[in-house]
Amino acid sequence: MSVARQVVVEADGGSRGNPGPAGYGAVVIDPATGEPLAETAEYIGVATNNVAEYRGLIAGLTAAKALFPDAGEALRVHVRMDSKLVVEQMSGRWKIKHPDMKPLAARAAAILPPSSVTYEWIPRAQNKHADRLANEAMDAGRDGRQWEASASTAALDTPSARTPGTPSPVQGPPGDQAAGAARARAALAAARGTAAPAADALFSLAEEPAESGGEPTDAHPAPQQSAGAPQTGWGAAPDLGAPATLVLLRHGETALTPEKRFSGSGGTDPELSAVGRGQAERAAEHFAALGTVQEIVSSPLRRCRETAVAVAARLGLDVRIDESLRETDFGAWEGLTFGEVRERYGDDLTAWLASPDTAPTGGGESFAEVAERIAAARDRLVARYAGRTVLLVTHVTPIKTFVRLALGAPPEALFRMELSAASISTVAYYGDGNASVRLLNDTSHLR
Repeated sequence: MSVARQVVVEADGGSRGNPGPAGYGAVVIDPATGEPLAETAEYIGVATNNVAEYRGLIAGLTAAKALFPDAGEALRVHVRMDSKLVVEQMSGRWKIKHPDMKPLAARAAAILPPSSVTYEWIPRAQNKHADRLANEAMDAGRDGRQWEASASTAALDTPSARTPGTPSPVQGPPGDQAAGAARARAALAAARGTAAPAADALFSLAEEPAESGGEPTDAHPAPQQSAGAPQTGWGAAPDLGAPATLVLLRHGETALTPEKRFSGSGGTDPELSAVGRGQAERAAEHFAALGTVQEIVSSPLRRCRETAVAVAARLGLDVRIDESLRETDFGAWEGLTFGEVRERYGDDLTAWLASPDTAPTGGGESFAEVAERIAAARDRLVARYAGRTVLLVTHVTPIKTFVRLALGAPPEALFRMELSAASISTVAYYGDGNASVRLLNDTSHLR
C-alpha cells in the first residue's frame, strides 16, 4: 500500500494593467514544517489577471506532481488561493460559462485525479509567498530577464507556520527538495552572489491556458525597494518594458505539403486542403485559449490568409496583410519535389545549397534577398507592436529567417530547422535590440 503524501500548494497571479504585463507564482509546501518544497514563477507577457491566476494554479499542481511522480493516487494536494473565481470553479460550485474558461479549467483538472485535490479560499494577506513570487516574475519580465529561484526572497517574511485548515502532516519524508531551501535563500539574500544556488525545484509549463473573465481584477503593483539598497547585476539594467512578441504560425497544409514540393510566391498559390483547414481550426482554438494575441498579420498568399482568417474569426480580430511575409520565389522549381529539381537542375541546386546568394533556377529569390526583406519587416513590426503580442501567419523560409536572425546563426542554419505545417514559433524583441527565441516548431496544439 502506498504511503500517503500530502502537500499544500499556494498559487497567485497578477497583471499590471489587466490586460498588461503579467506573471504567476506558486509554492509547494510541506504541511508538517511549513518549508517550501518547490517554487515556480514566470513572466507570461501581456495577459489578464485571471489568466495569470490559472497559470499559477497549473504550475503549482504540476510542481506538486513532479515532486512525487510515483505517488499516484496516494498524493493529496490542498490548494490555497486568494482567487475566489478559481477556487469556486475548480471546486465545482460555480458554473464555467465563458467558452475560453472551459479548456483552462480542464487543463488544471487533468493534472491530478479530482479526488486528490481540495481547494480553499484564503485572504491575500495569507498568500504572501505566492503573491511575492508573482511580483518577482513580473519584475523579471520588466527587466528583460527570467525569474530565478536562487535569487527569490519571496518566503523571507512569510511565517513558516501556516494558518489553521491545512491538511494533516505528510507521513514520511517530504523528499530531498525540502532540504534547506528556505535557509539557502535566506543566506543568498544576506550575501547575494556568494552562496551556491539553493536546491529549489523550478517547474515551467510548455503550454499556456485560456483567458478567463468575471473576477474583480488586482493591479499587483511592484513591491517598493528599500531606499539606498544598491542594485547589482541584472537588477541594474534599465527598464526595457514589455517586449514586442512575434508569434510565428506556419500556414496549414495544402495539397503540395505532404509531397514536399517547392511552393513559394511564384507558383500556383494553392488553397488549404481539408487537413490544412482542420489544422487552422485547431490553431484558432489554441490561440483563443491563450488569450494573449492582440493583432494578426498575414502573408498575402492564399494558404496563409485562409489560416489567418480562421484564427481571426475565433479571436474577433482583423487580419492585416503584409507583402514582406510572402514565401521565397522558387523560380522554375515551383511545384517540383527536391528529387525532381536534383534531376532537372542539379548544378543549380548544388550552388543554391552552397551559397545564400544563389537564387533558384529561372530568376527566383535567394536566401540573402529573403533575409534582407525579413529583417526590414522585423524592424518595422517590432517598432509598430512594441510591448504587444502579434501573430504572424507566414511560411517556412520567413519563419526560419526570423529565428536565424534572432539567434545570430549563419545562413546554413536554415537547413537545420524543421517546421511542420501549422507549427508555432515565437521570438520576443526587447527595447535594447536583443531578441529571445522562446519557441520553435511547436505542434502540441495539433495533437
